[in-house]
Amino acid sequence: MSTPAETQTDGRIQRSERSREAIVQAMLDLIGEGTLAPTAQQVAERAEVGVRTVFRHFSDMDTLFATMHERMMETIEDRFVAEAQQGPLDARLDRLVDSRTELHALLAPYFRSGADQRSRSLFLQQQHDRSTRAFRADLSLWIPEISKAPPEIANALELALSQEAYDRLRSGQKLSAARTRETIRALVHGIAGAIPRS
Repeated sequence: MSTPAETQTDGRIQRSERSREAIVQAMLDLIGEGTLAPTAQQVAERAEVGVRTVFRHFSDMDTLFATMHERMMETIEDRFVAEAQQGPLDARLDRLVDSRTELHALLAPYFRSGADQRSRSLFLQQQHDRSTRAFRADLSLWIPEISKAPPEIANALELALSQEAYDRLRSGQKLSAARTRETIRALVHGIAGAIPRS
């Protein structure tokens, strides 16, 4: 049976965990809605906590970014394949383009936020490098044939399928999601034409 002191401590821990969760969700929601660099005041208001609570849970922005990243990875990790994909190359390319553009659409506001703040955050710089490696590894599972192609082919495919390329087409060139997907599809099939076919 818990003592009154233990019950009080448990209640404080639960409230603290709820506040921390609310802060992380508020940050994700604000960025997802287009606020690329939410202020502590905006986060506090959305989370319905005090500004001091925000800083008590997250003493620096990198700590908050790291927690947000963990949450995002939980939602997207199943979008990466775990083994080499089978079937005709053209069909795999189409599935890869569909998979990547869906993922990029989901990540777009967070990518823009990260790009906006990366120069000021060591964590975001390191995470961008890790993400680049993860997408490269995913590409090699979708298209194992690139191991037999000149490295320029793999580099070009990686670029065509990147979040940066997607964001350029959507934000810079103002293409619709559908036209962006088909533009990337055309690029990918064009580049993959140089992959040796067995």
